[in-house]
Amino acid sequence: MADIREIELAGPGAGPYGITTGPDGALWVTLAGGGGTARVWPDGTARHHRDDPPDSRPLIITTGPDGALWYTRSGDDRLGRVTTGGVTSSVPLPAGSGPCGLAAGPDGALWYAAMNRDTIGRVTPDGRVTEFPLPVTGAFASMLAVGPDEALWCTLNQANAIARIGLDGRVRLHPVPTAASGPVGITLGADGALWFVEIAAGQLGRLTVDGTITEFPLPDRAARPHAVVADPAGGCWFTEWGANRVGHLDPAGRIEEYDLPTPNSEPHGLTLAPDHTLWIALEQGPLAHLTP
Repeated sequence: MADIREIELAGPGAGPYGITTGPDGALWVTLAGGGGTARVWPDGTARHHRDDPPDSRPLIITTGPDGALWYTRSGDDRLGRVTTGGVTSSVPLPAGSGPCGLAAGPDGALWYAAMNRDTIGRVTPDGRVTEFPLPVTGAFASMLAVGPDEALWCTLNQANAIARIGLDGRVRLHPVPTAASGPVGITLGADGALWFVEIAAGQLGRLTVDGTITEFPLPDRAARPHAVVADPAGGCWFTEWGANRVGHLDPAGRIEEYDLPTPNSEPHGLTLAPDHTLWIALEQGPLAHLTP
């Protein structure tokens, strides 16, 4: 059993999409329908920060190596940046980048997946941008995570593979065993392996640094898992976009699923707060807070 409660952000239409725990201990949420970000405290109170331009559609958000929050925007070749004090700015990327996933690298730079250019990009603290090409076209590079080997690991949604990108830009591909699985979310697990979701196959995957992949089918293969976050005790939490649920996989491979109160809420991002409670961004609803 789990207790789930929901918290509205700026009324209907805010469109919470991405969520992360910031360096200030607060939750930071992108508002895909509200053109900005929100800083949310555990009691549900929030402060909103308008984006520039105000009609943008912020998506993925993460803490950068500089301690600010960085986010991508739909259809915008710039990275948004907001400090914990609420000051917003942006960094331009090469035209047609289509940035999606983000990760703070171990080299002090911010890394991003350029969905539309088949590249992985790197942004230094002074704003210099370098892009490294992937050895496949139409890959649809999606989400990023830093592995235990200090490399970047990226899901290639349309190439059906996970890419390892070294800090020198060299790339190695690991094909997903299930064809046309559509990998999206990825995270570093407590056991040193990488967990990822297969949105088109209704499965979870576990990838070790030596390239071994183990897959875990969901009870509902049409659940469309989207985001994933590691459980400190082992296993992972994940959203089920198509089934309106959030799920948990334990280290033994057992899966538990929890229905979300708002129908058709489209759960996307999720994060674990410092108290290990789970927060879920519902694009067609509010924020959901789950206490196991």
